[in-house]
Amino acid sequence: MKVFLQSIFGQILFSSYILWRGHQALPKKKRWQVPFVLALVLEILIFFTGYLFHDYLPDDIFIALMLVCNTWYIASLYITIALLVLELFHLVNKQWAWYPVFVNLYWDKTKIVLFFIMTAGITCLMIFGYRNVRYPSVQHVYTTIPKNVEGRDSLNIVMTADWHIGEMIRKKQVQHIVQLCNEQNPDIILIVGDIIDYETRLAEKEHIEEDLQQLKAPLGVYMVLGNHEYRANRFATLKWIEKAGITLLVDSVASPDSTFYLIGRDDYINRRNRASLKTLMQQVDTLKPLIVLDHQPNRLNEIAMNRADLGLHGHTHNGQVWPYSLVLHLIYECPYGYYRKGGTQFFVSSGVGIAGPPYRIGTHSEIVALHIRFDAAQKE
Repeated sequence: MKVFLQSIFGQILFSSYILWRGHQALPKKKRWQVPFVLALVLEILIFFTGYLFHDYLPDDIFIALMLVCNTWYIASLYITIALLVLELFHLVNKQWAWYPVFVNLYWDKTKIVLFFIMTAGITCLMIFGYRNVRYPSVQHVYTTIPKNVEGRDSLNIVMTADWHIGEMIRKKQVQHIVQLCNEQNPDIILIVGDIIDYETRLAEKEHIEEDLQQLKAPLGVYMVLGNHEYRANRFATLKWIEKAGITLLVDSVASPDSTFYLIGRDDYINRRNRASLKTLMQQVDTLKPLIVLDHQPNRLNEIAMNRADLGLHGHTHNGQVWPYSLVLHLIYECPYGYYRKGGTQFFVSSGVGIAGPPYRIGTHSEIVALHIRFDAAQKE
């Protein structure tokens, strides 16, 4: 309900403003005004239809409605930003009259031209944002952990987060992500939460667990829970993850080949019940490399204080669409990328999937190839 209220507030607020300004910009003729108004009203009706009847609609129809509404939500955000910029230009012009003469002479025609330029520009932006999701990049990160490891001088990790398998991330996309992961020839694959978006029904229907079974790494595939794994039926999700052949770490420790440790934390959404990192660290030999997997990057200080070597996180999506990425810097110490705190290194991934709209603007879907070298001589 909270997500719905946020979405409908944005839909109504943005659409109302666009309706007002669009009505002013377009010629006052029915063949212009009526289709414009009907299109905006239809979108709102589609949104409420999807919300009120999602339990009764066939999957294909519901997913199509979601795509329409999510697309308009992102488009309306950027249309609103563009219109506010034009408002600012207009206010400045009233003060200093900097518009060219022909703009003032042909103001009505100028508004129509701006309408179509804005429509074309934001359409291109949406196509670009959609491609950012459909074709994830591979982010290569090279770092050194200052410890000598008997029998191992390096470790290649493929780290992914936030797949959000569901209505928007379907079988074909999962197959592409699996292929990208395997192409990096990793020693180990780590999934840092939110592999499922809401419920497993669509994943089970398409047998996506069979695609995840194709993830290949000599030391295995490990995962921790994210906040989305606590949505809907958590026990069905845990059962489905097991069928996918993924080793789940929930407040537990693993040592895949006895040369390093993975410390997997339960998600922060279950903070009242999850074990403290200090408790989990009692199970490890601190002379070996310690890698903490924790979906939400909001306890970096705790990881640094316990002297882990590496913390891996997801959750933020780096905002997914600008300007939300700017807001994250007010919430998280490190909302994205490589970060160092004391002797602990961190990487927060923007994620390989999306939550909600299948668009990334100002951010990118990614898998992270971590190339780690072990060398005590690098210790500061």
